[in-house]
Amino acid sequence: MVKEGDFLWEGSDAFKEATGVAAFIRWLRDERGLDFADYRELQIWSAKEIEAFWAAIYDYFEVISDTPYESVLVKREMPGAQWFVGARVNYAEHILRHEGDDPEKVVVHHLSETRELAGMKWRELGDMTRKIATRLRAMGVVPGDRVVSYMPNIPETMAAMLAVTAVGAIWSSAAPEFGVGTVADRFSQIAPKVLFAADGYRFAGKDFSRRKEVADIVDGLSSLEQVIWLDYLSDEGAPSFDGKSVTLFSDVLNDAVVAREDFRYERVAHDHPLWILFSSGTTGLPKAIVQSHIGIILEHYKSAVFHLNLNADSRMFFYSTTGWVMWNSLMWGPLVGGSVVLYDGSPTYPGPDLLWKLAADTKTTSFGASPTFVENMRKHGIVPKERFDLDAIESIMLAGSPATPESFKWLYDAVKEDLWVTSQSGGTEFCCGLVGATPTQPVYAGEIQAPCLGIDVRVFDDAGNSMVDEVGELVVASPMPSMPLFFWGDSEFKKYKEAYFDTYPGIWRHGDFMKINSRGGCFVYGRSDSTLNRFGVRIGSAEIYRTLEGMEEIEDSLIVCIEEPNGGFYMPLFVQLKEGVVFDEALDKAIRKRLREERSPRHVPDEVHAVPLTPYTLTGKKMEVPVRKMLMGWPVAKAYSADAMRDPKAMEWFVDFAAKRLAEKGESMYGSLANETK
Repeated sequence: MVKEGDFLWEGSDAFKEATGVAAFIRWLRDERGLDFADYRELQIWSAKEIEAFWAAIYDYFEVISDTPYESVLVKREMPGAQWFVGARVNYAEHILRHEGDDPEKVVVHHLSETRELAGMKWRELGDMTRKIATRLRAMGVVPGDRVVSYMPNIPETMAAMLAVTAVGAIWSSAAPEFGVGTVADRFSQIAPKVLFAADGYRFAGKDFSRRKEVADIVDGLSSLEQVIWLDYLSDEGAPSFDGKSVTLFSDVLNDAVVAREDFRYERVAHDHPLWILFSSGTTGLPKAIVQSHIGIILEHYKSAVFHLNLNADSRMFFYSTTGWVMWNSLMWGPLVGGSVVLYDGSPTYPGPDLLWKLAADTKTTSFGASPTFVENMRKHGIVPKERFDLDAIESIMLAGSPATPESFKWLYDAVKEDLWVTSQSGGTEFCCGLVGATPTQPVYAGEIQAPCLGIDVRVFDDAGNSMVDEVGELVVASPMPSMPLFFWGDSEFKKYKEAYFDTYPGIWRHGDFMKINSRGGCFVYGRSDSTLNRFGVRIGSAEIYRTLEGMEEIEDSLIVCIEEPNGGFYMPLFVQLKEGVVFDEALDKAIRKRLREERSPRHVPDEVHAVPLTPYTLTGKKMEVPVRKMLMGWPVAKAYSADAMRDPKAMEWFVDFAAKRLAEKGESMYGSLANETK
């Protein structure tokens, strides 16, 4: 029986010497006169001397800029830090710089439920990107314009993103399974000029037309001028949209080829937005997170080479939709000259081992999925190595939620013995991990190997004191280049500060419970705030509340989500009904249907319960965090204070509910976190 902290694997000396981390340590010694014995020494220096570290990253990866930067970091404070002022760069150019290395090399391996496995060469990706970019310019798209996507995880979407960023416009994406309300909450904030849209998608063998949804989205975006339409499910062609110009994606691809030497990338300033990612909104609309070209270039190089050990021979796969930050992180492979594997569809259709077959067919070297996916494999007794040749796999990255010791051990038993299993935890806010993997360190069951390079990550108690070997709040104490420039529409940082800096002034509070042990190993225990982590994707409780507010039967509601120790998730919804309304099966189904259609399948709760009263604090905030803590096994006295409640009786039902559920599940399941908080 594997236990948390059990030793599982360590790379050979030859493996360690060939890693990107080891090469960087040698470069620092030769070029900077800095000598580090191991990763831990390097990490401590990089988190303290952030200017020197990030300047080294800029030079090591030979960042392309029109002009030299004037300063590495202006204002070492959060928010408001400015990185590499004076540099003028372009993210897409750094990916497509590798097209000239070997134009006929496959850079994108892609499979979907509507398409057979195929490969796209560097030349083909470059041609497609330049055609789209040139057409966007002809449409009047200029630097700073927002261009959005409602497309599946296919090469066309990747090329569209590269094209948009190549011309200095700002990219943002929503997955096609998102409902109209979820998309509108995002795109309405940023006033896009152009929309890339597909007619639908296929999942688990079932077609989902999105023609009506696209029409509703377009109708709600008054800023929109152009729609670029992709026939993905059928050949019906684009519908007409009142007052909007419509261009077929196929027509764009029929444009004349634009030679590499004839194309101009728009190199932009240090603070020019690259893309807008949306994180959960626990109050109000989802946060529109703006990140810079220079910040993401530097962070993605660092993450790809030092924390995933990617190189020009690597093939990177991570199961993701276009609405999750991990889709953006798939660019790590091409950024270093390697390739990426894209898949659009159900991870378990037509069989539960589909992704392992894809890995074998593409000779994937870095395989990524959520711990929930791995746990399902383990529970169903699937042993991939018995069915497929997985010798090419060198590493497996687990991300999206805490990974259990059992998941780690299963990968070594069922996939490969000589395997670097990595678990990483970070956020949409940075488009990277805060704590993650290093190939030169041992792997211990259930343990994230170390804090990532260049990141001053710590664990704080309530008073803001750093702790070791104790559970507390995950914080970042110094600026990072990939931190948000701002939230769109929040140039004064009001919402930004409220979201991350209201607990510890000047210190980023991330909203996760974490422990760092004496050797630097990290354990993330899930959310410490009211954000919902649903199968690795964070969604906001406010999205669910807005939908339920439209149901006349419901007076109020409260929703939480917990990551369970077995790698699963539990998301119950509690509804306070209007007087005279009876909770029955029909209402339960109506709630689920409304959430699925207006939001997405991930917004549908595991259970719906009618409650007599919704608990609030004296200041009018729903008490999601206390309810969540009790469901995780916290002592009631530690979970909330009755003195801080508007009506203490409102919590009595939840106390009983949590106690019954813990008794059914077994208190030992939650002992690790609950005991450490007593």
